[in-house]
Amino acid sequence: MIVLNLRCSNGHGFEGWFGSSDAFEAQRAAGQINCPVCASADIRRLPSAPYVQTGAPSPKGGDTPARIDDTAARAVAGLRQLAQKAEDVGKAFPAEVRRIHQGDAPDRSIRGQASIEEVAELLDEGIGVLPIPVPKEDLH
Repeated sequence: MIVLNLRCSNGHGFEGWFGSSDAFEAQRAAGQINCPVCASADIRRLPSAPYVQTGAPSPKGGDTPARIDDTAARAVAGLRQLAQKAEDVGKAFPAEVRRIHQGDAPDRSIRGQASIEEVAELLDEGIGVLPIPVPKEDLH
């Protein structure tokens, strides 16, 4: 198993685990590797040093920009997975989240669409919402 540093055409960095370099190339050529942030399939391999297990603790050099990019990409991917499990209320999102907040609808996880202005209004009303970027292929 090898761990490769990858980057999409939009500049998002992330890691991928593959059986071999050939397995990576085959999956990339087949469009099976997507960026966890923007879902782009235009992926390239970045140079990376081999990992050697020495038994010594890893150096405490702080977070590098690549590590921060990787952490952000994983966080967004995790949020997308949570959103997939939430009830999709579509364009009724602002009204439904208000109903939940006011206790007029059952408390549950929902997702849907809202304009930037609607999100700002919800936040001003003290209703916690979190915009999550949508992959291009999910936009209609």
